[in-house]
Amino acid sequence: MADPNIHYRTCNLCEAMCGLEITHDKGKVISIKGDKKDPLSKGYICPKAVALQDLHDDPDRIRYPMLKTPQGWERISWDNAFNEVAAGLRNVQAKHGNNAVGVYLGNPNVHNHGSLLTLFPFLNALKTENRFSATSVDQLAPMLTSLKMLGNQAMLPVPDIDRTDYFVCLGANPMASNGGIMTAPGFKKRVQALHKRGGKIITIDPRHTETADIADKHFFIRPGSDALFLMAIVHTLFRQDLVNLGKAQNYTQGINILRNMVMGFSPEKVESLVGISAQNIRRIATEFAAAERACFYGRLGTSIQSFGGLSNWLMYVINIITGNFDRKGGMMFSDPAIDLAGLGLLAGETGTFNTRTSRVRKLPEFNGEFPAATMADEMLTPGEGQIKAMVLAAGNPVLSVPNGKKVEEGLSQMDFVVAIDFYMNESTQYADIILPPTGPLEHGHYDLIFHSLAVQNTVKYSQPLFGPAPDTKHDWEIYLELTRRLEKRSPISWATSEIKFQILNRLGADGMLDLLLRTGPYGSQFKQFTDLQERLVNLLYDRLSPRSAARLALDLSPYSYRTKDRSQFLSLKKLEQHPHGIEIGPLTSCLPDKLGTKNKQINLVPKIFLKDVSRLQKHLETAYAGSTETFYLIGRRHIRSNNSWLHNSERLVKGKNRCTAQINPTDAKTLDIADGDLITISTRTGEIEIPAEVTEAVMPKVISIPHGWGHNRDGSKLSVAQKRPGVSVNDITDDNMVDDLTGAAALSGQPVTVSKIKQQENIVRLNDKRIASEANA
Repeated sequence: MADPNIHYRTCNLCEAMCGLEITHDKGKVISIKGDKKDPLSKGYICPKAVALQDLHDDPDRIRYPMLKTPQGWERISWDNAFNEVAAGLRNVQAKHGNNAVGVYLGNPNVHNHGSLLTLFPFLNALKTENRFSATSVDQLAPMLTSLKMLGNQAMLPVPDIDRTDYFVCLGANPMASNGGIMTAPGFKKRVQALHKRGGKIITIDPRHTETADIADKHFFIRPGSDALFLMAIVHTLFRQDLVNLGKAQNYTQGINILRNMVMGFSPEKVESLVGISAQNIRRIATEFAAAERACFYGRLGTSIQSFGGLSNWLMYVINIITGNFDRKGGMMFSDPAIDLAGLGLLAGETGTFNTRTSRVRKLPEFNGEFPAATMADEMLTPGEGQIKAMVLAAGNPVLSVPNGKKVEEGLSQMDFVVAIDFYMNESTQYADIILPPTGPLEHGHYDLIFHSLAVQNTVKYSQPLFGPAPDTKHDWEIYLELTRRLEKRSPISWATSEIKFQILNRLGADGMLDLLLRTGPYGSQFKQFTDLQERLVNLLYDRLSPRSAARLALDLSPYSYRTKDRSQFLSLKKLEQHPHGIEIGPLTSCLPDKLGTKNKQINLVPKIFLKDVSRLQKHLETAYAGSTETFYLIGRRHIRSNNSWLHNSERLVKGKNRCTAQINPTDAKTLDIADGDLITISTRTGEIEIPAEVTEAVMPKVISIPHGWGHNRDGSKLSVAQKRPGVSVNDITDDNMVDDLTGAAALSGQPVTVSKIKQQENIVRLNDKRIASEANA
């Protein structure tokens, strides 16, 4: 019999989907440890999981609607709050037009199925084109690549890490992130298994990361030069006759264009800018091509740079032309219980790009959103279409978007701001009303996004550990109520809105989830179609070769269309009976059937990338290594942190200061900088003062600073974070630096100036800070 004081759930504080075993008693969490029966994480747990308890118990967490008044913040009723928000947004739109309202979506939304299932009706009700999100400071580049090459932005390939023999990791640190477009908890054990079967892992990064510590070989690469390095890899593959598409040659077009395109990017031409010798570039290319099963994987570092779009496209190209795409041990696609890519294809919603441009800087939209790098421009630049009101949905753009001080200035000038968040942080402090959702332990959880990016097909639902406190609301309830009020603009729209609200409100987030499970690849489907589907699948099954991979997959999984026992089909009830989750099976080949292109062909050289190659060629011909005074900025991920979310957890932020500027010993010696010295780092947009961390982990002329810190701004109410505030690197990142192709922020590789603060200046600064602190106290 199950222990009533043991609760199993998936952690939703990062990309890993770690399975947790939570011991609780009388409404309190006693302990959290890894769930050894979880089919994906198998007992692994990262340090962030303890923050679930801290979030639940945090006295700084807002639990009820708050209204800003001349006398300060006051609690108001939910009904009054919803009416005030609807009226405030409507008034701004009536006066200035629909686009006078802007929206910023933070990435916590993707960790919550309640938000994802009700957010888009809310956005449609707002009727504004000024939408922004964390996508354009994160994963826009691979999504655009999938849209243009595969015909579907949601069709993101993931490394089949558990069966590969040669793993190249470029601009990624899965030891700290547990993946990111590769949900792979317990990454270290997966690499150990790779080594045990004779495999190899290569890391390429301006910093010797935690992943490099367990790699067979690490190569330093100059920030922002990834596209040149990747071009040289492709050049080598053609030059040494190593191109072999395998089965993909039957559904891939553009190979001859690609061959001609890379002629001018030999390893010798790029080595001085890349920082990797021509010999080593060829070595990586030949070893990769020779491996029986290989993955070329990149993540954030390859995306948020001036050639992020090209870099991601070239990684797809390398996997395809070596026969490592949609193949066991290569880059493959998950087959989740709720297939978002398939649903998008069915609905004709596979993504958009450059259908319109932003008002001020003419940057392209992606999937209905403009790049966050221009959000402040749209708030501060007068004229028709200027943003006058903002909706902040689980986001903190002051710390997460380039030139955060400019974003802060824009928010401070808004006529109306509403925040859907349970913290008063550096951004939500500018809200007129804060609508706080329940905490992560108070509602059910299903990872809609990260099941689609997992290295193994599994399915898991976590029931709420605690019931919601009285007079609190889930995020989906907040979005539905706001949608209901914003849509009531005529008798017809009122009636339509009311019917939709009643249906969705009765279903709730879990009811909607159940429908998606039942109608998904492993669900019972609608009863009237079941017999027909079964006959069709049986006919297909009989035509398959007994030894084919497709027939084997159908035989192995009890959650397939071949299942005779209806009790085996997936539903929410079924998942509730399996609290540890259900293992569906390994990744399987799915191309060309799942391609979203009209001709069911992979477009190897989309026109937008071909056009951007000329920009890269010009960069190769005109760029130089830089002056001796110039440094190049990169970020840094830590396993105990995730963006700006978790700095109010004492257990996660205690210990050694992690908000430091890592600098190579050679550079530190030249500038007379010792470990721990306070240094100034400056750009066009401003400067920050930060302790130096002298380490050989970064290559010369590189400065590495983590983002998400900077909790020293007045107005926020994060008592733990404010004791260890750090500084915000986005106070110095230049919002004008974007990838010209995608419009996404080019945060990695920005030039910065570094100088040591003299002893006397340091004493004066410390004294000023002490006086200011005493005054505030």
